[in-house]
Amino acid sequence: MSSDAELGGRANAHSVLLRAKLFRGLADPSRLFILEALRKGPRSVGEIVAITGLSQSNASNHLRCLSECGLVTGDQRGRFVHYALSEFRSEQLLLIADELLKNGAIGVDACDNYDE
Repeated sequence: MSSDAELGGRANAHSVLLRAKLFRGLADPSRLFILEALRKGPRSVGEIVAITGLSQSNASNHLRCLSECGLVTGDQRGRFVHYALSEFRSEQLLLIADELLKNGAIGVDACDNYDE
């Protein structure tokens, strides 16, 4: 039988692993470009392509990934699907990242550990 500490540790481990999965998904520059484009409101794939410079197939693949993970939603409008951030907390997460980079994480730009 597991102790409460072990169960809490597993629950915490699961939470940590889910956060890592979320941040791996956000680690792709193309997906961040798309999320940035959607900060201003819903956009079609064509609009996202024009804003980000991604190819249509690349943007569509990343939008599918973001949609399957629940970070964006798609709304069919005639022939086009308009994508939007799934909720306001996605916008907040991007704002917090901006603030961290502006204030506390000034070493990120100089850090060689995560260069592509």
